[in-house]
Amino acid sequence: MTPATALSASFIPTFNGPEGQEDMPYLLTPGPLTTSRGVKIAMLADYGSRDVEFREIVKGIRVSLLDLAHCGPNYECVIMQGSGTFAIEAALGSFCPTKRYKTLVVCNGAYGERAAKILNRLGRPVVTLDKGDSEAPTPEDVVAALNADRTISHLWLVHCETTSGIINPIEAICKAVQGRALTIMVDAMSSFGAIPIDMTGWNIDVMVSSSNKCIEGVPGFAYVLVKRTVLEESEGHCHSTVLDLYEQWTVLQRTGQFRFTPPTHALVAFQKALQEYAHAGGLPARSARYKHNAELLVKGMRDMGIETLLSDDEAGPIIQTFLTPRDPNFHFETFYEALRQRGYAIYPGKLTKRPSFRIGTIGQIDEAVIRGALAAIRDVLAEMKVADMHPLES
Repeated sequence: MTPATALSASFIPTFNGPEGQEDMPYLLTPGPLTTSRGVKIAMLADYGSRDVEFREIVKGIRVSLLDLAHCGPNYECVIMQGSGTFAIEAALGSFCPTKRYKTLVVCNGAYGERAAKILNRLGRPVVTLDKGDSEAPTPEDVVAALNADRTISHLWLVHCETTSGIINPIEAICKAVQGRALTIMVDAMSSFGAIPIDMTGWNIDVMVSSSNKCIEGVPGFAYVLVKRTVLEESEGHCHSTVLDLYEQWTVLQRTGQFRFTPPTHALVAFQKALQEYAHAGGLPARSARYKHNAELLVKGMRDMGIETLLSDDEAGPIIQTFLTPRDPNFHFETFYEALRQRGYAIYPGKLTKRPSFRIGTIGQIDEAVIRGALAAIRDVLAEMKVADMHPLES
């Protein structure tokens, strides 16, 4: 064996843990999330960004995403390096008006607020419809806001607001505003792939999501699905060279390559994730598994006396928010670290009004993982001597 061969062999993971976890905790978060063994193994290959094989992978990913979102022939898929927020700022900066007209951002959590913050930072005219941190907007709310300001030309909505886990009624809102001269933009970061979205049927102009959510890839890129006319009209409009979706699209179309170094391993992993997604039964199967995870988790937590922030008809299958017990022995950081040592990583709360913590139900996890997490939670609460599960008031 040559030294080079020996070195290569030493860097190949053995994947001794469950599904390649290698003794790392299950990520019960809204992303990054636990991925399959196949997705992990896909990243062991190195591709050049100019390779024909790699360009074919990128082309296939773009086509698959358009199909999954029910896009007609008048839509394009633009991949953007970076986290989901990179693609959100790219979409806002590429498509939202700079003067005279405004963007209405519907806010009911941190991610709607982040979109408004980006527009403010860019100096783009923006108005917000504020529903607090856990109340869904109604179609009537949005229509009233549009009627109150006739200069609104763009509408930004979050599908699953993971601040609380609430699912906003995107379809009903889109149908309520049909016939208006309005560009509809949807942040489907945490919902796409698990909750149906019909871009053509709902007349959505722009949708943004990322690689490390319900398709179960790894972090590294996000993508914007957009009507071709919207893209074409955005030429020269973006505030940024790097985040210019029109320029990104034209280079991808002409050469099959990225303008700047792409996250090759993340893209190859995503191709494998898409293959596994289709093989497992696509969106219906993914949605059913996540819903079962969520129902099992919520029931188990309620059986312990821990209350949920949202009712069952408000919460989606992506992430669940639980109200912090008022018992003085409960300290989130202690709770978090003890669970992590037992193999389960959860999330702190993002709410401003009620103390809480969050547990994700997406990724390569199933009933066995959820039952294991519930058993670990019971053990940790007993170890911490937490007895009073009534919620701590803000």
